[in-house]
Amino acid sequence: MIYDDFYIKSLIKTVEDWPKEGISFRDITPIFSDPKGLRMVADAYIHRYIDSDISHIACIDARGFLIAAIIAYELQKPLILIRKKGKLPGKTISQSYKLEYGEAELEIQEGSVKSGDQVLLFDDLIATGGTLFAAIKLLKSQGASIKEVAAIIDLPDLNGSQLLRESNVPVFSLCAYEGE
Repeated sequence: MIYDDFYIKSLIKTVEDWPKEGISFRDITPIFSDPKGLRMVADAYIHRYIDSDISHIACIDARGFLIAAIIAYELQKPLILIRKKGKLPGKTISQSYKLEYGEAELEIQEGSVKSGDQVLLFDDLIATGGTLFAAIKLLKSQGASIKEVAAIIDLPDLNGSQLLRESNVPVFSLCAYEGE
């Protein structure tokens, strides 16, 4: 095994009642201050996708950017940024969505992907799937296909990963947590 999920989980901190009461926020930022943990996480994805036919790596604002940039660099693939509304210059297309504690809107630059592109979509966490489904709509609206959704953490009790699979989108995560 390339990564030790117990070690990675030991780095992820749970912050209770953030960003609102009743939410157990899974904080991956300690991974970035632990060289061994960061190497394990990055290498797990690099080894998983090194022989795949993905053509692009798309990532979601903001924590998803950090690992996805390493993966894109190592695999020599274009990196596509999917950002919160108003953060990208030039012509963009947007998609609104609901998340477990509010509403938001994502944007992608027009022409970032095209028909025939095979995209790995990366985010730090899969919860209800709202953010990922919005990103998938943005990518597909420009003709791309989603090869797989990857995340560090899956929260299966929130059903996002199940909904993605039911929509014929493969899902991969390094670790999972029960509860919200």
